[in-house]
Amino acid sequence: MRRADRLFEIIQLMRRRPTVTARELGAALEVSERTIYRDIADLAASGVPIEGEAGVGYTLRPGFDLPPLMFKEAEIEALVLGARIVESWADGELAEAATDVIAKIEAVIPERLRGYMAGTALLAPETHFVEPLGFDLADLRRALRQRLRVHFGYTDVFGQTSERTVRPLSLAFFGPVWVLAAWCELREDFRTFRLDRMRGFTVPDLAPFRPEPGKTLHDFLKRPGTWTRGAAGASDG
Repeated sequence: MRRADRLFEIIQLMRRRPTVTARELGAALEVSERTIYRDIADLAASGVPIEGEAGVGYTLRPGFDLPPLMFKEAEIEALVLGARIVESWADGELAEAATDVIAKIEAVIPERLRGYMAGTALLAPETHFVEPLGFDLADLRRALRQRLRVHFGYTDVFGQTSERTVRPLSLAFFGPVWVLAAWCELREDFRTFRLDRMRGFTVPDLAPFRPEPGKTLHDFLKRPGTWTRGAAGASDG
């Protein structure tokens, strides 16, 4: 690893944790603690706001901005393709956010990489089929983010209808359908719901629910095969 790359990685590792020791940095980067001490000193001398000392640990003060971003070609392709998929398949609000992210990245990377980014030949065409929704997906994303219960009428795979109030836990896309994982208050258990089978979607109140043991996304994911059954529409009864 080039020294410049190692210095960049040190900053990235420090961003992820409130405090990190020279031993931990050295182990992650496969260099000696002495090398880390020297790198930390050089970073601090160049103006990077690092606090701490040898033997105790180091902290990167909040608000530090890195110089122009550097990406590998494969990293640029991953960013562009991911953003184009979001632009093509997600709701308008999220699609606009993906466009803004690409614009921000283009504004801070070097000119050479900017040209490569603009010419990346990885596409997500808009000519595809998505099951239409009867509500704005952005409203459900906001409820998910703010931990707000949602209410909707639902028609299951057998054509049976019901009214549901659920705690939204996660969204997943199984083209051409979106699936919501939730704690269902009617069934008092986890359920998955295809969004295209919902009607009358509302957010009945603005009081966030509190995560409870046994009712969280972590608990849902511990159940084998839950997403698979949900994509097929078999666990939404």
